[in-house]
Amino acid sequence: MERRSRTYDWQDPAVTAAAVGRASGLEFLRDILAGRLPAPPVAATLGMDLEEVDHGHAVFSLVPGEEHYNPIGSVHGGMYATMLDSAAGCAVQSTLPPGTGYTSVDIAVKFLRPVTVDTGKVRAVGSVLSGGRRTALAEARLLDGSDRLLAHATSTCMIFPLPTP
Repeated sequence: MERRSRTYDWQDPAVTAAAVGRASGLEFLRDILAGRLPAPPVAATLGMDLEEVDHGHAVFSLVPGEEHYNPIGSVHGGMYATMLDSAAGCAVQSTLPPGTGYTSVDIAVKFLRPVTVDTGKVRAVGSVLSGGRRTALAEARLLDGSDRLLAHATSTCMIFPLPTP
């Protein structure tokens, strides 16, 4: 059997974690997008990129590779779920004022179409459906290059004040 390998690198995640809550969630995400803050290591591990962010909106992209495959020869559903969770969560984060954090409470994912290396670049588009003081509801759609829906998710996020340093 032929062996394959993949290498990647990342920057210190403590730098980014220390910046959470200092600015608004939107400013924080724009700093990651612009490279002023390091992207989280999970992005390098999976090959996923934050592609755009605006108030209540976040888009992540990925070009599927063999390294994302499950045993039946298609991209593992966990990849879909991770992308959808990231898009929905960051859409919520983009609405938060300074000093405020969030975490995912749940996510419900529906897988609609298989993804393979032949699918090409996919995008997870997250949007806030309803925001409150303590919780927010967001959705995310996984789309191919022709904007066909590959998967859909809804997520509830808990919103909370961050401790002051």
